[in-house]
Amino acid sequence: MTDREGSRWVRGRTALVAFVVVTALAAGGVWFSQVSDRASAVDAAPKTAAVQDVKEDAKQSGGLPGVRDCGIGEPEVKPQVITLTCADAGMVATAITWKKYGARDALGVGVVQVEKTAAGVGTDSGFPATFRLYNPKPVDGGLAFTGLEVTYEGSTPLGDTTEMYNLA
Repeated sequence: MTDREGSRWVRGRTALVAFVVVTALAAGGVWFSQVSDRASAVDAAPKTAAVQDVKEDAKQSGGLPGVRDCGIGEPEVKPQVITLTCADAGMVATAITWKKYGARDALGVGVVQVEKTAAGVGTDSGFPATFRLYNPKPVDGGLAFTGLEVTYEGSTPLGDTTEMYNLA
C-alpha cells in the first residue's frame, strides 16, 4: 500500500511539474510574440520622432493663423501633423497637404493614424480624411485656429463621418 501511495505522489508531482513547465513555456511564447508586436506598434505609432521633426519644420509666416498642437507651443502655419487626442496621442492627423490656407479657414487632406488601443482593434490603422481649420483667434501673442473639423472619406475609426476638435 505504501508503494502505491508513493507512486501516486510521484505521478502527481510529475504532472504538476509538467503543467508548470508547459504553462511557463506558453507564457514565455506569448510574451516573446508580443515583443515584436510592441516594437512594430512603437515603430508605427504616430508620435514618432519623425513626426516631431515635421512639426518643428513648420514656422508661422505671412501673418496667417497657425495651429497650436494640443493647445501648447507657438502656432505653426500649414502643419503636416496635428494631434487629435492629446491625452494619449492615439489619434493623429498626418501627411496633411493644404489645398487652401487662408486667414479665416484652411482646407487640407491627409490621414488620421489611430493606434490599435485607441481604435479598439488588433492593428494600427490609417483613415483618409479631409481637414478644415476654422475660427482663428489671438492666442499668446500669435494668431491660431481654434477649431478643426475632420471628415472621413470612407471608413472611420469611431463610427462618425465627421468629428470636431477644439484646438485652443
